[in-house]
Amino acid sequence: MVGWGRGCGGSAMDRWQETVVFTESEMEVQDESDLETFLQWAAALGVSDSPVTQSEVTTCPSPFCLGHSICVSHFPDAGGRGLAAVRDIMKGQLILRVPKEALMTSESLRSKDKKLSSVLCKYPTLSSTQVLAVALLNEVNKGKVTWWYPYLKQLPRSYDILESFGRLEIEALQMDEAMWTAERAVEKGKMDWGEASVLMHELNLKPQLSTFKAWLWASATISSRTMHIPWDSAGCLCPVGDFFNYAAPGEEPYHSEILKTRRNMSPLCDTSFGKVQNAGKSIEELFDANAHRLIDAGYEEEVAAYCFYARRNYRKGDQVLLSYGTYTNLELLEHYGFLLHDNPNDRAFIPLEPDMYSLCSWPKESLYIHQDGKPSFALLATIRLWVTPVTNRRSVGHIAYSGHQISAEHEVTVLEWIVKNCGSFLGNCSTSLEEDELLLETIDKIQDYNVSMDFGDVSRACNSELSAFLEMNGRKLCGQVQICRNTRSIHRWKLAVEWRLSYKRILRECISHCNKRLEDLYS
Repeated sequence: MVGWGRGCGGSAMDRWQETVVFTESEMEVQDESDLETFLQWAAALGVSDSPVTQSEVTTCPSPFCLGHSICVSHFPDAGGRGLAAVRDIMKGQLILRVPKEALMTSESLRSKDKKLSSVLCKYPTLSSTQVLAVALLNEVNKGKVTWWYPYLKQLPRSYDILESFGRLEIEALQMDEAMWTAERAVEKGKMDWGEASVLMHELNLKPQLSTFKAWLWASATISSRTMHIPWDSAGCLCPVGDFFNYAAPGEEPYHSEILKTRRNMSPLCDTSFGKVQNAGKSIEELFDANAHRLIDAGYEEEVAAYCFYARRNYRKGDQVLLSYGTYTNLELLEHYGFLLHDNPNDRAFIPLEPDMYSLCSWPKESLYIHQDGKPSFALLATIRLWVTPVTNRRSVGHIAYSGHQISAEHEVTVLEWIVKNCGSFLGNCSTSLEEDELLLETIDKIQDYNVSMDFGDVSRACNSELSAFLEMNGRKLCGQVQICRNTRSIHRWKLAVEWRLSYKRILRECISHCNKRLEDLYS
């Protein structure tokens, strides 16, 4: 599974106050020059990736917090900046620990700033997330004098969560559900900013840090990069820990090799701070002790640190990934600003008659189509009851609820109903799946070349979107045009088209799946 997420996003927040725009090459140089300083800063706070047992620690001392188990690397086709294994790592092994003192929380920011702490007392109605956003902007406002400066410089300059989408990107989603989700996110962002504006004014933040654009940056930083902590619902920003990119749960590329690597690993190792426990236990028993983990990281009170564990076996050079949880592509786009082209947890919905929801006790969100095109258990059971005559529903209800087909003839009607409705839904979209693929190719060309382009091959269905984008950039669609690239806008537009294309592919897969089953029933 391709990894995306917290590690990606580009360069630092240096000179945010002046809203300096760097070229890509300048940002890369800045990243390289700042990274070493940041890793040294983190190491001084106790952030470490060293193995649990001293026998595994390299004999070469290092001033950096990484290099024993993982290192910062770049994965152009899998999330951008991320973390790579510098040695073979076994599933369940502790690979990074970040002490509480290194976590950026509302509490830690208030404790270091008396003015912030005093002013916040006047605004008890603000949510914990609003408080953290204001506190984050307050630190950026301090510039180089802030204690967090090395970390702030590592944060991305912009994000692509739905809250940052403009009207063009929202409309490009096409599906009502997705457009409504994006509009709700934008509206909530504006409301939160409005409620916090008085507080930001009282803190004397620089004008550019009190704008909605700055608020979007802070809000997106919190949405896409914070991790759960038990004492604050806003979560914490975790230096180094937020370099991990995302892998969807359930993806286990090396499942068959769980116990094949690192057989010589010390049986005395424990997943806490080098405690020598579990003496006499086999490596299999130690693996089993961590195999129950549903996520890869968490704050552990007994050691006062955020601890990260390998979600699977990794070979030297592999990107080490983190599972934030189970998300659909729309949820990933909403909260993290990216999507997966092959997300096993993605799903699609087709319009159902209002009365269909009363046939079952399942919630609406359970009536979906899986990423592989198979209808969910609840959706299939509901449709089986729906196509059954009302007078017969009571007598066959137990069969439908058990997940079985009522009869071969009846199942044909069910599958034909699904094929018809999926096809009708796709037919009502303003662009076809093939047109979306062609539009994506065009967007790629726009991103790759700042030269004259020929749009003659683009269908009329896509012309309105192209025209809207070009007009937004002060251009008109007329055969050939010199593109003036707005990088973030183009990328968000591309994400929207990729999302709707992925959604349509699920419906097409569903049609193929049902047609194959129909062939089996006909034969």
